[in-house]
Amino acid sequence: MRRLLSVLLVMLLACAALVVPGHAGTAREVTYDKYSLMVNGRRIVLQSAEFHYFRLPSPELWADVMEKFRAAGFNAVSLYFSWAYHSPKPGVYDFTGVRDVDRLLRAARQAGLYVIARPGPYINAESTGGGFPAWLKTVPGRARSSEAGYQAAYREWLHRINPIIARHQVTGGGPVILYNAENEYQVNTDAAYMQDIQDQARADGIDVPITTNDCCDAGSWSSTWATGPGAVQIPGVDDYPQSFECANPDLWGPWGEGLTEKLRDDIPVFAAEYQAGAIDLGNAGYDRCRELTGPAFMKFFYKNNLIQTGATMFSYYMGYGGTNWGWLAQPNDVYTSYDYGAAITEARRLTPKYDEFKRQGYFLQALAPLAKTDAVTSPATPADAALTTVARANPDTGTQFVLVRHTDRAATSTDGTTLDWAAPDGRHQVPVRVKGRDAHVLVAGYDLGGQRLAVSTSEIMTHAAIGGRDVAVLYGPAGSPGATVLRYASRPSVKVLEGRVSATYGGGDLRLDYTHEGLARVLVTGGGRRPLLLLIGTDEAAARFWRAETATGPVLVRGTELVRAAAQRGDTVSLAADTVAGEVEVFAPPQAGRLRVGADEVRVTRTASGSLLGVTRGPERAHLPALTGWRAHAEAPEAAPGFDDSGWTAADRTTTISPHQPKTLPVLYADDYGYHYGNVWYRGHFTATGSESRIDLNAVTGLRGNYLVWLNGRYLGSAAGGVEADSGDQWTPPNPDPGPGHFDIPAGLLKAGADNVIAVLVANMGHNDDWIADDLRFKQPRGLVAASVGGAVGGAAGGTPVAWRIQGTAGADRLRGPLSTGGLYGERTGWHLPTYSDKSWKPPAATLPPGVTWYRTSFRLDLPKGHDVPIGLRFGGDPSPAYRVLIFLNGWNVGQYGADIGPQREFSLPAGLLAEHGSNTLALAVTAEEPVAGPGPLGLFAYGNVRSGR
Repeated sequence: MRRLLSVLLVMLLACAALVVPGHAGTAREVTYDKYSLMVNGRRIVLQSAEFHYFRLPSPELWADVMEKFRAAGFNAVSLYFSWAYHSPKPGVYDFTGVRDVDRLLRAARQAGLYVIARPGPYINAESTGGGFPAWLKTVPGRARSSEAGYQAAYREWLHRINPIIARHQVTGGGPVILYNAENEYQVNTDAAYMQDIQDQARADGIDVPITTNDCCDAGSWSSTWATGPGAVQIPGVDDYPQSFECANPDLWGPWGEGLTEKLRDDIPVFAAEYQAGAIDLGNAGYDRCRELTGPAFMKFFYKNNLIQTGATMFSYYMGYGGTNWGWLAQPNDVYTSYDYGAAITEARRLTPKYDEFKRQGYFLQALAPLAKTDAVTSPATPADAALTTVARANPDTGTQFVLVRHTDRAATSTDGTTLDWAAPDGRHQVPVRVKGRDAHVLVAGYDLGGQRLAVSTSEIMTHAAIGGRDVAVLYGPAGSPGATVLRYASRPSVKVLEGRVSATYGGGDLRLDYTHEGLARVLVTGGGRRPLLLLIGTDEAAARFWRAETATGPVLVRGTELVRAAAQRGDTVSLAADTVAGEVEVFAPPQAGRLRVGADEVRVTRTASGSLLGVTRGPERAHLPALTGWRAHAEAPEAAPGFDDSGWTAADRTTTISPHQPKTLPVLYADDYGYHYGNVWYRGHFTATGSESRIDLNAVTGLRGNYLVWLNGRYLGSAAGGVEADSGDQWTPPNPDPGPGHFDIPAGLLKAGADNVIAVLVANMGHNDDWIADDLRFKQPRGLVAASVGGAVGGAAGGTPVAWRIQGTAGADRLRGPLSTGGLYGERTGWHLPTYSDKSWKPPAATLPPGVTWYRTSFRLDLPKGHDVPIGLRFGGDPSPAYRVLIFLNGWNVGQYGADIGPQREFSLPAGLLAEHGSNTLALAVTAEEPVAGPGPLGLFAYGNVRSGR
C-alpha cells in the first residue's frame, strides 16, 4: 500500500507540476530575434543538457534522468536520434520497446523540458559509424552528400523519424522547440545536401526553427553560407575549450576562451554543444574527466560565455552520458562506459558538477531580464587591477549583469578588492573576492519580486514569491565578503534570524554586510514593501536548495537528495523526493503545516524563518548476493576441421563498392556479406600442395580489435587488427601493418592433396565515424581485408586457391536490436540468453585455452521497494591483455572488459535490464589469445541507495 501511495503521489505531482514551461499542452508559436528564442512572445533562456536514450536501454529510467535535468534548472533536453539504432537493414525500421521515441518525447514533456531534436542523418556522438547504420557502407554514393544512393537512404530515414518528431512539436502542444539539421557539417562541402535535409523536414511537418551545430568555430557559417542555400535559421557553434586530456586535469582552456561566436546579427547566440565533460582519450578514467571539466571550469567558462557573448541558448554535452552497451561504441575514442565525466554519472548519481549546474540554472530561469541584454561598458571598476569586469544590461529594465574574474584567466591567486559600481539606483562601494579561476555574475538594478535590489556582491541562485513574501537564495565562496543593498522608501525592520549580518540604512538604501559562511537568514519587513526573507550562504549551502513549482506557486526545499516535484493541497505540502536520513526544510505559504515526502508523513516544526523543518527516514538496506555457482563451456567448434560450414555465406565476391579496393580476392569484407557488428568467423578451405609454409592475413577491426587463427584445428596465434589510420596500401601481404598477420605453418600440420581448413575469428570493434564527410574513413572495411597461403596471393597464378565462407550474427534480436550481439557460436545458439539450459556445463577450469570459453551463473535480487539502488558488476584483480570478456545480463550485452579494452573495472547493470525483484542470468564470453587464468573475482555492488521519489 505504501508503494502504491508513493506511485499515485508521483503521478499526481507530474500532472500538477511537470509541464513544459510556456505551453502546458497547447499549441504555441516559436519565434526569435537577435536576443533570444520566444514562445508565444515570451522570451526564454534555453538551458539544455544532452541525453542519449540509446545509451540507456531502459525506457523506465529515461524519465528519471530528465526529471534530474529539470530539478537542476534545465528547461530543455537535447536528443540525438541514432539511425543505426533503429535500422538493422535497408528499408527496415523499429521504433518499439527500447527504441520507442514517442515514449521518449512524451517523457520529456512530462518532465517539463523542451526538446532540441537532432536526427542527423549523421550524429557522431562517438557512436559506431557516427550513427550511420553499417549497411550504409554498402550503398553507392558518398555519405553526407547529395549523391543519389546516399540521398535515397537518408531521405528514407528522415521520412521515418521526422513525422514522429513533428507530432511532438511545441507548435502542436509538445516539447520539441528546435530541429537540428545534420551535425558539425562543414557546409561548404555540399550546400544542396544541407538544403535538402531542411526541405525534407518541412515536407514532413517540421515547423519549429531549424538549427545546426558547427564545429568548432564559425568559419563555414559566417560568410557566404550565412543566408545562402543550405543555411539554417539559427546556426550554433560547438565549444570544447578544455580539450579531452583527462589525464591532465590541471589544464585550463588549452583550446581557447570558449566564447561562442555570434554568427549573424539577427539571431541569438547559440552554444549548440558546450563542453560539459570529455571522452577519455588517455584511459585515465571518467572521474578524471569530471575533474577536468568540474565546477571550477564551469564557473569560469560558462559565466564568461553568458556575459561576454550574451548567449541565451545553451546546450551542454553531456548532461548524462550512459553506456556503450553492445556494439554501440565508435572504435577509436571510447570504451563501454560513456559516463563522459558528466554531471550525472553513468549510474545516475549526482555529482558536484550537478550542484554547479543547479546554481547557474536556477539563476538563468529566475532572472527574466537575462533573456534580453546588450553589451555595455562595465559600470563596476575593481580597485585592484588583478581583477577585471565585463557587463551587459537589459535595455528595457536597465538591470545590469557584471562578470567579475581575474584579468589573467589562468591566475590561481585569491584577490579581494572593492568594486566602485555605478548602478542604476546609485553609486556603491562594495567588497568582492575572487578565488583563483572562479568567476562571479553579479546583479544590480533588479526588481527582485516585490523588492528592489540595488546591488549585491553575492550571486543570486533563485528567488520566489511564497505566501505573501519574497524568499531569495544568495551565495558566495566560503569565507568571502559580501554586501547586498536594497531600496526602501523608509527604514525597514531587519531581523537576523541566523548567522552574522550587519545592517545599515540611509538615503533609501538598506545595506547588509556579511561573510559567506554556513547559511545566514535575514528577515526584512516594512519600508513600504512586502516582507523579504534572505537566505545567504556558501556555494555548498546554496546547492542544498531545490525549487519546485506547484499549481499554487513555487516552494523552496532545503535538504533531500533530489526534489522531483511538489504539490500543495490545503495545509499539506507533498514532495516527490529522493531521500536519505536527514533534515528537510520547506519554504511554503503559511497555511501549510503538514509535510509528506513520498508516502511518508514527516513530523515538522515551524522555524523562525516560517519554514517547516523535519527529518526524513533513511533507506532500507539492500542485500546483494555473492556470485557463485559458475559453470563454463568451451566453444569455437568453428575451429575444428570437421565443422559443417555449408550453411555459411560463401565469400566469393570479386568486386566491391568500397573506396578501398581489395588487395587479394575474393572480397572478404564482412559488411559486403551483411555482417556488420561484433565477432565474425571465416573458414577457408584449400587443397594443400605440401609446400606451403605460411598463412598471411590482414584484418581491419578498429582500435582494440584482434583476430585469432587456427589451421586444421590447431591454434596458430593472434594479431591486432588495423585501426582507422591504416590506409589501403598497408593491407598488401606480407606488409605487417595492420598485423602482424604472418602465421608459420608447423611441420606435419598440412594434409597434402586433401582439404585443409583455416579458421579465423575477427573481433570487429565498430565502424569509423564520418566526421570529415570522407568515405575513405567511414567506409573503411571490417574483417579480413587480405589473405594468402604460402606467401602467394590466394587465387592468383602460382598461388594456393582458398575458398572462403563467412558467418556473423544469426540475425537481429527483435527485443535488443541489431547492436547487441555478434557472431560467436554461443551468441548464435543462445548461450547468452537466460532461457538457455547450462545444466551440462562444468565448473570453470583454472586455466583457459586459446579461443572462446563461456561462463554462466544466476542470482536473485529483491531490492527494497520504493528505492533507487543502482547496481554494478565489479571485476577484481588485474585484467590480462591476453583475454577480453563480453558481459551479458539477461541476454543484453552490457559491456566489454579487458586490459586492451580500457580502464573500466565496474559495469552498470541498469534497472529494466536487471530484474530488481527476481532471477537474473550473467553470461561471460571470454576470448583468450593464449593459455591464461580466467577473469578475477566478480561481485555485485550498489552505487548508492535512496528512497526514491519516482
